[in-house]
Amino acid sequence: MPELGTGATPATGRVGTPSTSGRQAADRVALGFDFGTRRIGVAVGSQASSGARPLCVIAAASGAQAWKRIGSLIDQWNPSVLVVGIARFPDGRPHAMTARCERFARQLQGRFGRTVARVDERYSSAVVGGAGARDDEAAAVILQQWLDQGGGA
Repeated sequence: MPELGTGATPATGRVGTPSTSGRQAADRVALGFDFGTRRIGVAVGSQASSGARPLCVIAAASGAQAWKRIGSLIDQWNPSVLVVGIARFPDGRPHAMTARCERFARQLQGRFGRTVARVDERYSSAVVGGAGARDDEAAAVILQQWLDQGGGA
């Protein structure tokens, strides 16, 4: 697994390797994000495979470097949609991170001109093991939830 802020090795397996040539229209690739103030977990998935998997973790505190790394991933995978987990209290009320997640989603859309879907991420960390969970695994749970809900189809 890549260390914080480093590049991710192209995936093999359920989702395949990044490629823009010859991709079927039905195989819409998506990148999922678990936004945090220290780390941003990233996952990749596709509607054709209906599967998501962890990709990498980016150090969010690096600011411009984080955006550069996200841009590289978008160039590499050419996703048709970006999926962002939106944090909320267990009862659904917004809290301080809700606004930050929404801002991150708007920045993704503005910087990269891609469709950005939002997913309620209230229980993603609990699903992958709580506070000790890897952020890329939480991103995969968020993206898988979006795929399971029809993935914008």
